[in-house]
Amino acid sequence: MISGKMYRFRVSQENMEPRYVEAYLRTSAAQAAIDKMKTGGSDSGLNLTHDRFKQLQLPVAPFPEQRRIVDEIEKQFTRLDDAVAALKRVQANLKRYRASVLKAACEGRLVPTEAELARKERRDYEPASELLKRIFAERRAKWEADQLQKMIAADKPPKDDEWKAKYKPAVPPDEPELTELPDGWTWASLDQLSWASDYGTSEKCDYGSSGIPVLRIPNIDAGRIDLSDLKRTTKTKSFTTSESVSVGDILIIRTNGSRDLIGRAAVVAQPLDEPYLHASYLIRFRLLRYFRWLGLVWDTPAHRSRIEANAATSAGQYNVSMGELARLPIPLPPAREAVRICEELERRLSGVEAALHAAEQQLRHADTLRSSILKKAFCGKLVPQDPNDEPAYMLLERIRAERAPAQQPKEKTPKATNGASPANGQRRRRVKELAQRVSAGKG
Repeated sequence: MISGKMYRFRVSQENMEPRYVEAYLRTSAAQAAIDKMKTGGSDSGLNLTHDRFKQLQLPVAPFPEQRRIVDEIEKQFTRLDDAVAALKRVQANLKRYRASVLKAACEGRLVPTEAELARKERRDYEPASELLKRIFAERRAKWEADQLQKMIAADKPPKDDEWKAKYKPAVPPDEPELTELPDGWTWASLDQLSWASDYGTSEKCDYGSSGIPVLRIPNIDAGRIDLSDLKRTTKTKSFTTSESVSVGDILIIRTNGSRDLIGRAAVVAQPLDEPYLHASYLIRFRLLRYFRWLGLVWDTPAHRSRIEANAATSAGQYNVSMGELARLPIPLPPAREAVRICEELERRLSGVEAALHAAEQQLRHADTLRSSILKKAFCGKLVPQDPNDEPAYMLLERIRAERAPAQQPKEKTPKATNGASPANGQRRRRVKELAQRVSAGKG
């Protein structure tokens, strides 16, 4: 059985090769034609009626050539499939290597720790716990400076220091059983490493508008900000300096239909070419230190599993709240050690990222090549033509002749004068005769 949401078209296999028809339906030309036939207002409500689909036109080749075409398509697609499978194995191996390197980095096994070097060199060092205390002081000072700037911009300068009481201390990391870290390391929350957090703008934005550029989900790419796909606000609005995205901000996807995208982030590592805003489905945390380190930690499997564990789902959408993100634990090494780890990570992973990018390009090229093969097939350029083949127009004439009897209107059964069918009338008369015989004692 097939679903009621499908159509079945049956071809005469003596005249048409079903694989040929199926191959044509996969071409970009056929897909474009089918898209024009669709009705409905959204992706979830699109419909393709049977009568519309029946009008789809396809190029018909002589029957022997149809088989030569599909045989060649399958041969070339088999080679492509093997190449794609090999590329995906390369990608999987590279990703496993990257994950293992990141794991080693976050466990203090990638470079000598600061504690080890200090003991070897007989010197002191500042553990991450001491640095975190200084960060707390910087956090409060940064918050107070920002609040004061906002009050002055609103022409409401403070008369006393009561407003400072609104400061909220950073929440600690929320993890019931945190693993033990190397000497000199400590656990910190995202909230402890940032001085502010907020949701983005809900201003309408679009391509071709002349307003302020808005960073969206497509701009969060592999831990970096990608400005190749930008939309701008449709209305010019005034905004404060603190609203614009700046160096040290980390933008995190808070809601999306894909579990893989939820919680993905990018750190703004370099100054942007103009003021940018961020969209409402991104959460921004404004970091104080460890920009490079946090960007690397964020993609580790352990950190991803924590984010996904805290993500809620509703109506097919995954969501992670600002509060959950604020309490995420971050393994924190001493500052000098973090620099060395980042440099070693970038050295090792630069080649990995280049190889992954090359593999992705080759996969896209394989898709292009697949489309090119199909296009050549239905332009008569994939296999040689044989002049001895029966022309396609004769094939179509034979198909029409075979279909003609099936398309003739069926004869209608004459109706009885009383509105019943003749067969039913005969049965009723026979029953009446039997009843009379029974009543006369002859039954």
